[in-house]
Amino acid sequence: MSLTHSLPVSYRFLSVSQLVSQQHLSCVSNLSWSTNQQRAWDKEAELTAPGHRALTRVNLLLIGCLTGGRGGEWRLTDSSGSVRCECVSPSPLWLNRPVFLPHWNYISHDASGQDQEGGFLELIGCPELLLPDQGLAAVRGGGAVGVSEAAGLVRHRVRGQRVSVFGQVGSLCPLLVVGGTPFFCFTLMDSTTSLPVLVKEVSHLWWSGCVTAGQTVCVTVLRVCVLRRWRGNHILCVTEDSQLHADYTPIGTPTPVDIRSNTPVDSLENTPVDSQMDVMSQPQKEEEDSGSGEEAEPNVRIKQSRVISYQGTVTEVVNEGAGLYVMDGKVGLCLAYQPTARRKLRLGDRLELHHVHFLFRPCPDFPPSMLCACLRSTIRITAFSRVGGTLPSHRCPGDGLLPRLLLQNNRGVAEYLWACHLSSQLSVSLVHQQCVCILSWRLMEMLRTTRRQRPRDIYTEMLDEPHVCPLSQYHVDPSVPQYLSVSDLIGSLKDSCWSSMSLRSLLPTDASGLTRSQINSSLSWSCRTLSSDPQAGDSLRRRPLLLVGVLELPSKTSELKHVLQLRDATAAVCCVVTETREGEEEGQRSCFNTAWIGCLVGVLRFTMVTERFVQSDFPSYQHLDQDRFITDKHCRIYLQFSLSDLHILSPSVAMETHLRYKGPGGNVAARKQTEEEEEERVERKRRKRREEPDSSCSASSVTLTTDSKPCVSMVIRVEQKEGMAWRNTGVGQQEGEEEAGLRLGFSVRAALIGSVVTWGRDPKNGPMTEQEAEGEGCRKVALVFSGVCSRWFPILQSGCFYRLVVANTADPSILIGCGVPGRSGVDLHVDSTLQVRSDWRFHTLTRPLLLNTCGQAPPPAVLTVSDVYHCRSDLVGFQGVVSERLNLSDRTTQSGLRRTGSEQVCPGLRLTLCDLSGRSLQVYLDLSHAPYPPGLLPGNTLLLSGFQRRLSRTGSVYCSSAPISCVTVTAVSPHRWSGPPPSPRMHLGGWSVACEEGGVTVAQVRGHVVCLLLLQLQWVCSDCGRKYTQSCSHPQCDSTSSVFQSSAKLVIDDGTGEAHVWVSGGLVRPLLGLDEAQWEGLQRALRVRGHIRVYPRGRSLVTDEADSDWPLLGFLLSTCSSVVTRQSLVLTCRRKFTRHTPEDVRRFSRGDRDFLTRLTRPPQLTCLSLTHT
Repeated sequence: MSLTHSLPVSYRFLSVSQLVSQQHLSCVSNLSWSTNQQRAWDKEAELTAPGHRALTRVNLLLIGCLTGGRGGEWRLTDSSGSVRCECVSPSPLWLNRPVFLPHWNYISHDASGQDQEGGFLELIGCPELLLPDQGLAAVRGGGAVGVSEAAGLVRHRVRGQRVSVFGQVGSLCPLLVVGGTPFFCFTLMDSTTSLPVLVKEVSHLWWSGCVTAGQTVCVTVLRVCVLRRWRGNHILCVTEDSQLHADYTPIGTPTPVDIRSNTPVDSLENTPVDSQMDVMSQPQKEEEDSGSGEEAEPNVRIKQSRVISYQGTVTEVVNEGAGLYVMDGKVGLCLAYQPTARRKLRLGDRLELHHVHFLFRPCPDFPPSMLCACLRSTIRITAFSRVGGTLPSHRCPGDGLLPRLLLQNNRGVAEYLWACHLSSQLSVSLVHQQCVCILSWRLMEMLRTTRRQRPRDIYTEMLDEPHVCPLSQYHVDPSVPQYLSVSDLIGSLKDSCWSSMSLRSLLPTDASGLTRSQINSSLSWSCRTLSSDPQAGDSLRRRPLLLVGVLELPSKTSELKHVLQLRDATAAVCCVVTETREGEEEGQRSCFNTAWIGCLVGVLRFTMVTERFVQSDFPSYQHLDQDRFITDKHCRIYLQFSLSDLHILSPSVAMETHLRYKGPGGNVAARKQTEEEEEERVERKRRKRREEPDSSCSASSVTLTTDSKPCVSMVIRVEQKEGMAWRNTGVGQQEGEEEAGLRLGFSVRAALIGSVVTWGRDPKNGPMTEQEAEGEGCRKVALVFSGVCSRWFPILQSGCFYRLVVANTADPSILIGCGVPGRSGVDLHVDSTLQVRSDWRFHTLTRPLLLNTCGQAPPPAVLTVSDVYHCRSDLVGFQGVVSERLNLSDRTTQSGLRRTGSEQVCPGLRLTLCDLSGRSLQVYLDLSHAPYPPGLLPGNTLLLSGFQRRLSRTGSVYCSSAPISCVTVTAVSPHRWSGPPPSPRMHLGGWSVACEEGGVTVAQVRGHVVCLLLLQLQWVCSDCGRKYTQSCSHPQCDSTSSVFQSSAKLVIDDGTGEAHVWVSGGLVRPLLGLDEAQWEGLQRALRVRGHIRVYPRGRSLVTDEADSDWPLLGFLLSTCSSVVTRQSLVLTCRRKFTRHTPEDVRRFSRGDRDFLTRLTRPPQLTCLSLTHT
């Protein structure tokens, strides 16, 4: 362009100070543009970065002088001020020259909005020099020498010698600042040799922008110096008189050298992007094979990276502070191993990368192809972005901290990338206003247990050959945890809840013989459990899952009131929480420590539970594929985990106190430390009053109202907790309650330790003082929780100590319960009652926090299932493992679900509990006036207290819930539960004698079949159960569906006695020795007549059928007489107790005489499983 022509009228000149102070929006100015060219430029910019607008055009012109600034930056300076300039390819000829800028971008702030010095210029074209070009001085010393010749001079160092060297730039290292001294290095190379050059002269730091990889340059007046921190030792160093001659052409043009491998090949600088992707994908098979030789951990491979060059465009800014970007929509870029650049990359920047490391799948949360820059890599911007910078929607206050943590801790690139991804996820879903960078780094160090790398040696990384850096090797772990927010977890479980359900799989194997009521009752409830670890069982994802949230008490809107909840910024999920017992006792127990409330935790291992409730009316098994018979369905989602599977990221104040006193010897030391801190705090306040005597009065009043908040407290030991239920407490209906007059509540019976104590501040869960232990003997108190206060239910457990604190009061009478007035001469056995208020707080006092005089109370007597059989008490408390669960239907619905408000709940449950001996007990729960309890799943261990022990009409023992009954989950099952323990082995002779109450109910029996007493095969109506041939035999039943039922009665002998065993359903087929095809043929043959019955008469078997020529009849008679009676079986049977006389009087005749004999009736058994021996 010629400056002799007149400028357009619309353009005007602007000073630097006016530009910085008045231009608040990013803009572009191009003097040579026409209107059509500008529109085409805008359209191309918006196509390059969809969703972003191109820079606004302004008609402004700038004149100034280009000078070198601090740290090697370029600045445009005029009399009013200066502004930083970024150049694509600056020339040494521009330095300290007045220039006219016709083409430039002005960015009013950096992409993150944190630029403290304001905006900066981007020169999108060459400036116009306003003075004639004088060129650079000629090369001194009679000419420059090549790299090979200079290498000999370096090896034989001569003090005071200066040398000029020309060569091709092999690598350009970024500008570093070490000990306050800025410097950078680059290498000159020819076909055989390379030499490093060190630039630390402040006046020459601007060379870093003029030197590019692959360019031939000449550097004059170099000296050989000693770099003590580098083992290579001798290096060429720039002096004050040195000059840089760019694009130097020596005599005899050398062969171009590949700057990556020192071989004469073409560079990738002009290769299309698709071809570059092909080049990067070619070495993967070889790389994977070569990198799998050493394994740091199971499933973790160590792979070698490749060094390549690449060109591309920034299409996404993933995390600017962490140095993470995406190029061309499919290649990741990590700049964390380089120092932070002055200008952050923007969306749409065109880059040229040299000596970058190519990594394949280092982190599953990032693109498979990753480019990582080390201290030897060159990042050069070849074209500036045409769109303005945008602020990210979610940013961490400590953005940029992750690269510093990487430098301090020497972690691998795979771990760093995972921590960066986790921080971006936590910035959206975290509840606490904290630096997510630190939290994500803590989680990474805890979960990624790979060995730390050696400290980085910057000189070795920049100068050594062959090149070695932290990016040369990297770990590939396919099982790295995947973070999910609570809302994403709940949404995924709900989406897969019904799609993964198969109705046929929810029914037993002999489901084809079930009636309508049996099918719908079996489908009314089902459970799906998923593990967070795919290696432990079925999981929601292919990688282990990670949750982060705050543990809280259940809220008003919580779906399940019995358990805690885990909350983040997106949602909350209910959690069944247990913890490991401390001390000599092993195993799990229910969560009782209030210090966990309010802690920010990372959940490492957990089980996802989805309980499905279906209201259906399927006529028969054949109609299960028709969804129109499902009238309603819903699900409940919650988690199960132990506190040992949590990692505390941010402890609560109570947790800090708990951890301080935890451990051997911590009680005395921590108590002493607390007393010293308190004395120091009081002494500080006294000194402050002495220093400010005039304001002593006002200061003391302020301290009383702000720092000092009086409160009263008492220590209690929970002895008994009743179950939660809807109760009429005499209080009116409150907001959110469904039924007027009923409030959710429970009560606790506790022992008061000592007396009520007044405090000047909230003691929380601090150590127990002697004053709290003083007072009268151990008194009893009944605490009543209702409404909002019922949220304390999941954390209050029997046998534990708690401090009840009432804040903002100094009146101890508030904790004195009301009693029942009595008459003279009448002894009252009623405890005083205390109504808990919503602002009262409970704090758990663990064993280290208690005084030695207040030892742990003996736990209440907890029976096993076997003990319940022999117990004579009406109310029992026992523990067992759930082996079976069944919903009980009521008279209002057919499928066992009753409607309350907008939900379907279960009116009752029948649980089968077993112990280690294999004995089982059935427990009936009435949920008509209680909220639905979670965690009642097969495999979980339950503690049931306050249950009624009852006897059935047949004499068997079972338990049922009472209004005071309480169910607590004390241990959660592993995901792959192997089932209940095997039933105990019994001899029939011993079982027949043990007819008394409390005998074994279920046991294994081994014996042979003596004879068949009955075999009955029939088709019945699926609705009424009557005989079914072509139609139902009942005249008022119009059902068109039928089911096949089978039953048999055997006599089994094991050598000690005999027993009558009933076999029904799918167990009849293996008993008869029939395969599937024969069994189906038998059903088809019986379809016409609908019924057949085989029984013994004398020594032969007969039937009710008059047609003796029926082929099916002969087949069954032959099978029953030959196959059945020759079998040896192992049976698992349930004993049918009876209250009839155990002996019968039988008459036997011998000749003309009759004999009366008492015979013991054989035990009546129901077969549960059958195997052949």
